[in-house]
Formats: sequence, C-alpha cells, structure tokens
Amino acid sequence: MHTEKEIIFIAWESPEGGYEAHSPGHSIFTQADNFEELKAMVHDAVCCHFEEDERPRIIRLHQVLPPGDE
Repeated sequence: MHTEKEIIFIAWESPEGGYEAHSPGHSIFTQADNFEELKAMVHDAVCCHFEEDERPRIIRLHQVLPPGDE
C-alpha cells in the first residue's frame, strides 16, 4: 500500500462567484461560497476520496490569483 504524505490543491475564484479547487493528479474537485468554507470542503473531499489508512497527512491549498491581482 502506497500512502502519499501530502496532497496539493489549486484554488481560484470562480467566474460564477465563490471559489473552486482541484487536486492535480487526482479526480478531486470541490467548490464553496468563500475561501474559509473552501478549506473545509477540501478537507472533506480528501476524507471522502481516500480510505483512512491511505489519506495524505498534509493538505496544501494554493490560491491562484488572476493576472494583475498579485
């Protein structure tokens, strides 16, 4: 059994409002109305996607800003 130590999510503001997040290399997508809620949704998505003994211990959430917002 291979357990990843960490999983990375890329987050961005949705054109429809709120935020979206995706984990490259995994079929995990989630969305929320605000960034704080998105953090909770990402954690929940990881818990749903992986069995407890295979779940990454570190979750990194990187927000991508639109050009000009740096």
